[in-house]
Amino acid sequence: MQMEWLSTAVDFGVIGLLTMLSIVVVAVALERLFFYRSVDLTRFASVKTLELELTARLVVIASVASNAPYIGLLGTVLGIMLTFYNMGLDASADASKIMAGLALALKATAVGLVVALVSVSSYNALVRRAKVLMLKWEIAHG
Repeated sequence: MQMEWLSTAVDFGVIGLLTMLSIVVVAVALERLFFYRSVDLTRFASVKTLELELTARLVVIASVASNAPYIGLLGTVLGIMLTFYNMGLDASADASKIMAGLALALKATAVGLVVALVSVSSYNALVRRAKVLMLKWEIAHG
């Protein structure tokens, strides 16, 4: 079929991309967490320099958090397009084919939302930890 590639695009393209992005988010979050645990506040001359170090790479997590739902939505649209295309080819409109296409579409949405939730939670926790470290620096330096 001409539109069969959409099923592969949703499964391996959209969901694969979301999976890769979630791995990136977890890797960056872990790197930041380990950095926060080992940071020596005394080596920073100013709070601005400290802030730059603490917030490095957080933009990656924020970007994934804001875009993952849209990538999931793209998968949903592609899955629904595939379902309608298959319905148009088969006049009998087999319910199992329709449900399989809709399930694929909803799977992409669910994965996008899960990735976004993990990213937003990670981002908020890391920003909070960075603020605490900056406050500790300000307290120590009067």
